[in-house]
Amino acid sequence: MPLQPHSRRTSGAATAAAAITASWHQGAGAGPRGPLGVVVQEQGMSSSRILPSGRRRRPIRAAPPPGLGQPLAPAPGLQCRRSGQRGPRLLAMGPLSARLLIQRGRPKSDRLGKIRSLDLSGLKLLSEHLDPKLLSRLKQLQELDLSNNQLETLPANLGLSHLRILHCANNQLGDVTALCQFPQLEELSLEGNPFLTVSDNLKVSFLLPKLRKVNGKDASSTCSQVENLNRELTIRVTAHWEKFMAALSPEEGAEKAQADFVKSAVRDVRYGPDSLSDFTQWRVRMISEELVASGRAQVHEADVPEKPPQVTATLEPRIRPVASKRLGDVPLSLSPNKRVCTSPLAQVEGSPMGPDGSQPALQLEPLHFLQCHSKNNSPQDLDTQLWACAFEPAWEEGTPLTVATCGGEAVCVIDCQTGMVLHKYKAPGEEFFSVAWTALMVVTQAGHKKRWSVLAAAGLRGLVRLLHVRAGFCCGVIRAHKKAIATLCFSPTHETHLFTASYDKRIILWDIGVPNHDYEFQASQLLTLDATSIALRLCPVASCPDTYLLAGCEGGCCCWDVRLDQPQKRRVCEVEFVFSEGSEASGRRVDGLAFVNEDVVASKGSGLGTICLWSWSQTWGSRGSQSTVAVVVLAQLQWSLTELAYFSLSTCPDEGTVLCGDEEGNVWLYDVRHILAQQPPLLAAPQPPTQILKWPQPQALGQTVTRTMVNMVVANSTFTYLTALTDSNIVAIWRRNQP
Repeated sequence: MPLQPHSRRTSGAATAAAAITASWHQGAGAGPRGPLGVVVQEQGMSSSRILPSGRRRRPIRAAPPPGLGQPLAPAPGLQCRRSGQRGPRLLAMGPLSARLLIQRGRPKSDRLGKIRSLDLSGLKLLSEHLDPKLLSRLKQLQELDLSNNQLETLPANLGLSHLRILHCANNQLGDVTALCQFPQLEELSLEGNPFLTVSDNLKVSFLLPKLRKVNGKDASSTCSQVENLNRELTIRVTAHWEKFMAALSPEEGAEKAQADFVKSAVRDVRYGPDSLSDFTQWRVRMISEELVASGRAQVHEADVPEKPPQVTATLEPRIRPVASKRLGDVPLSLSPNKRVCTSPLAQVEGSPMGPDGSQPALQLEPLHFLQCHSKNNSPQDLDTQLWACAFEPAWEEGTPLTVATCGGEAVCVIDCQTGMVLHKYKAPGEEFFSVAWTALMVVTQAGHKKRWSVLAAAGLRGLVRLLHVRAGFCCGVIRAHKKAIATLCFSPTHETHLFTASYDKRIILWDIGVPNHDYEFQASQLLTLDATSIALRLCPVASCPDTYLLAGCEGGCCCWDVRLDQPQKRRVCEVEFVFSEGSEASGRRVDGLAFVNEDVVASKGSGLGTICLWSWSQTWGSRGSQSTVAVVVLAQLQWSLTELAYFSLSTCPDEGTVLCGDEEGNVWLYDVRHILAQQPPLLAAPQPPTQILKWPQPQALGQTVTRTMVNMVVANSTFTYLTALTDSNIVAIWRRNQP
């Protein structure tokens, strides 16, 4: 039998306060490491470890997990600190002067030409304050610190050709192409520039042939990826050039034809994931212009990128070693004859057709199996359990499809198409249990509106971290609860409203607000909802999300009134829903909860082998003044007979699909559209799944895993991709093949 959460608790206060450091970085060898990180300092957290409600250990373990401690944490509120700050900021100094440079330069000298190191950090400098005529007099300058200013760009002609180390952290930089004027640069710091992206990181590696470190990390893996991208793009652009020239008629003018070629190449030549499209199109344009300028049918292709047109100094070939890929950050290698296959459209009876006898099951192709949450990136780590994942909503057409996963001390953001770990956020001492996405419209200091994708992540320490994923840094930390946070979710109608559910048996509604010009959040608490047991799943009611919140709890399914126009800011459960005999009994744990459409709810309890579909509107309509209401069951779905709990179900409303993992590593899929379309009376017998995806055999993964549990399985809104998480530290991504 699974351990009950309350039996896992231990008493005693934390023995010491510890400071932790959390930083964004990229998975080494899995793709470009974002240069944009920030350090967040947090204090006062206990070193004791717990398992949140709904966190089970595999049955093969002999000893129960540690109990729940009593961490010493400040009262709920917000605290964040940007990386690189060195004390109070100085007042703006205005244009630079020779006297200021001499005062801040090293070694001390009365001549600018002898200065080798210059610290101009924290002066609130604007781009126009960097006077090329003045700075070009620093003939021997090798190290320059411009961090903690307000630079939006670097002037293109600073004349610092001997510069080897450059610090530009915590500015407003939006472009990196001006860095090509520093061909000798070996070390670069760009963290805390929120408008730079992964593509800018690749541009940096291309433009600076001698670069060894970015943000203190080795840059060789990014260099290797740039070389591979550049090689493939050169081949494709050259092929496009040959095809274009072959189709060119003699009547067309050469200049117009060449201009048309550049436009067509940028439009038609594609390679790599969409998340790198800014870099690939930038390189395609450069290669195309080189072809046009040379007038030849091909461009010299070497193992290193060609010198960009903007670079005036000679670029030396890269001679740094290529970092080997680590299993912890790249897809597990699957040989062709061991490629993982789905089960053959497996109904329980093995029929290749859907349950209505006419509809074929989904065709799902396994794409990636990742081990990106390992401790110390060790491929032998098969114990880190993964708890939650969420697809980033497609706010704009053409944006790359990414999924966020959490487990252990890390949150990863993965490109579904390529399997690359685009970003990895680590918080030593933390254990993440839940993630949720939102999008905020912010106004920059220049008055421009930008949409931010913000990822909220929470877990063991009771903190909510707000992560700016595209730029790659943590914007702030909400000290939400004094105990672990089991789950969280954003309101579907208010982008800044966030629900957090904790081991303290409280659900809190926060308004995280919109970040200010310093990219800091100021969160405020709107409501506190008291529960009689720990909430495991949160679900705003689909038809009225601003009015009611459903929660699957250890003690059952509860509902709260969350209207903000009511005077009470602390509320108790308004209605408890009970289930008829044969589905879930009253007072039993509800560890799965999601809406299939605006009316139908899918819920799951433990140990009874069924998933229940019930009507919100019919159930609420029969409530009257009662505080306990029996749900109106529409149908039951056959599921595993396991007695283990905390397998989270999910739904894909646009496709009418319900998904759930099990203790054997299977993924159960149900197409319930035919059930929802039926007129009463509905079938009383539990309906079998449309198909079951079988977990690959251990040898197919090159691992020694003999068994695994699928804790969570989620599909994106169009069911293009499906992601499953296991208790053996593996992220699996499938892709749907359209008929």
